[in-house]
Amino acid sequence: MKLEPIMMMLSLAAACGTAWAEVKGEPGTPQLPGSPYHVHDGKRPQPPVVIPGAALAVKPPSDAKVLFDGSSLDAWTTNGGAPTFQLKDGVMVASGKNTQTKESFGAIQLHFEWRLPAGRPVSGQQGGNSGVFLMGLYEVQVLQSQNNPTYADGTAGALYGQLPPLVNATLPQGEWQSFDIAFEPPVYEGEKVVKPAKATVIQNGVVLQHGESYQGPTVWRKLASYPAKHPETGPISLQFHGDPMEYRNIWVRPLGKRD
Repeated sequence: MKLEPIMMMLSLAAACGTAWAEVKGEPGTPQLPGSPYHVHDGKRPQPPVVIPGAALAVKPPSDAKVLFDGSSLDAWTTNGGAPTFQLKDGVMVASGKNTQTKESFGAIQLHFEWRLPAGRPVSGQQGGNSGVFLMGLYEVQVLQSQNNPTYADGTAGALYGQLPPLVNATLPQGEWQSFDIAFEPPVYEGEKVVKPAKATVIQNGVVLQHGESYQGPTVWRKLASYPAKHPETGPISLQFHGDPMEYRNIWVRPLGKRD
């Protein structure tokens, strides 16, 4: 066997050496139902690394609603006013506060592409953090996760604080990443949830979540639960977590019911 393949395997093993090691979590959080782990548990195993081919720059289908094509932020707002995110060189740059769509949605197919500019120091949840909130309530984590171990339910593609992704399929910092999400809101009968909210998440062509259920709207350090009353629709919100995450090619397809 040639030396080069051996060295590559050793390098990969070294890179994955933290995969099962404890990382910085959030102490004192409650235990997740049906799980030996706590919310944001640093002892929870890291998702295995999968090297994707490339981000998927998918053009909007004919029935899609384009939310951002690089030309304007007209579809977006921050708390009813002008969006605090910035338009620079055809990309949307996270800044100021969370930014939401002016329009509200229920069940959707969502596509967007994101990247963290190269050269920015990243450590766990710091330096390369954002997120997308479906209906403004249910977060899918956006995080520069390549070679960046953090608590597993906060890795890129996690149902934040609830369920880690199946794998870590994040490309290197400075490269565009793609997210494709199919989301279903919860179904209520009166004040009782009969079907939880669900999400399928694909990053760079790799399935991270396959029709997984939310335990309730996203919260930090707490157990999620469903409220007695729930809106039928809500905005898509992009999180500003202090880092200049960049977004492009955002489109959505509202999903109706089959006849």
